[in-house]
Amino acid sequence: MKLSGVELRRVRMPLVAPFRTSFGTQNQRELLLLRAVTSEGEGWGECGAMVDPLYSSEYVDGVEHVLRTFLVPALLAADDLTAHKVAPLLAKFKGHRMAKAALEMAVLDAELRAHGISFGTALGSTKDSVPCGVSVGIMETIPHLLDVVGGYLDDGYVRIKLKIEPGWDVEPVRAVRERFGDDILLQVDANTAYTLSDVPQLQRLDPFELLLIEQPLEEEDVLGHAELAKHIRTPICLDESVVSARSAADAIRLGACRIVNIKPSRVGGYLEARRVHDVCAAHGVPVWCGGMIETGLGRAANVALASLPGFTLPGDTSASDRFYTSDITEPFVLEGGRLPVPSGPGLGVTPIPERLAEVTTEQSWLAS
Repeated sequence: MKLSGVELRRVRMPLVAPFRTSFGTQNQRELLLLRAVTSEGEGWGECGAMVDPLYSSEYVDGVEHVLRTFLVPALLAADDLTAHKVAPLLAKFKGHRMAKAALEMAVLDAELRAHGISFGTALGSTKDSVPCGVSVGIMETIPHLLDVVGGYLDDGYVRIKLKIEPGWDVEPVRAVRERFGDDILLQVDANTAYTLSDVPQLQRLDPFELLLIEQPLEEEDVLGHAELAKHIRTPICLDESVVSARSAADAIRLGACRIVNIKPSRVGGYLEARRVHDVCAAHGVPVWCGGMIETGLGRAANVALASLPGFTLPGDTSASDRFYTSDITEPFVLEGGRLPVPSGPGLGVTPIPERLAEVTTEQSWLAS
């Protein structure tokens, strides 16, 4: 198919409550959406980058610039475009995985819609619904944390993830275990907040039988994670460190992780995310799908990815109302602790025009 043009759309969506991690607090989510128009139809993409380069080096303004200047023009020049050709066509431009992922997602959505194939089917889905966990931010007080966790358990979420940082780690975990018992699936996420000098503190988490500790050290410190793994019983899960199937294979070989969080935006797209899944499955390493506070577009694709067989742990594929009072698509609603995998062509969802217009702050059109 031939790419005719790409619409870039900035949206701003208020969160139902502030979401605090070790690298900052978000009160709203500002996102870049893409609409790819092709000779076979159109498709939607969503970029996981934040406004500031806090989670990764990419940020929304930078993503928009590289899309405008390099990535979109490269695809517009291609005569016969498919989703599998996106990565090779963009390979000469170093990095910018989140920008590339959003563009590939839009092309893949257009291609699959044209052929009447769902994301789940194209990726290799084996389930019609997926179990859902929820990510709980750093709170001001432990009583507030317990109230929030209790609410999510009442909603039916089957796994709780607590964001942690130095000074907010052992005590909140202890409080959650004491209040809700040892049977709940519980894990923690450090977002690179610790160093190897914190080994004694991280060892204090071992008695709580956590599913995992996610990305305790800096993203480039893969050897440090391998060393840390020798000193703690809690399984290490890598997030920011895994940016490709190759980096996942290297981390596993080095003993730096026993579990991998796959975020398609972080690894350059859903096709590479499937390769990461395949590498981990070949090594017997379980994976789960992470989240970037997506709209219904990104959530639909993530749920489809999470339905692959290697995703044996509940992901951060929470319902729409976890973050948004009103989504830009029909909302994803938790039922029995699970979300349904969309079965319609492509993503299986599309933005509601009125809702999309309400949250749009800027839009522009790129064409050859």
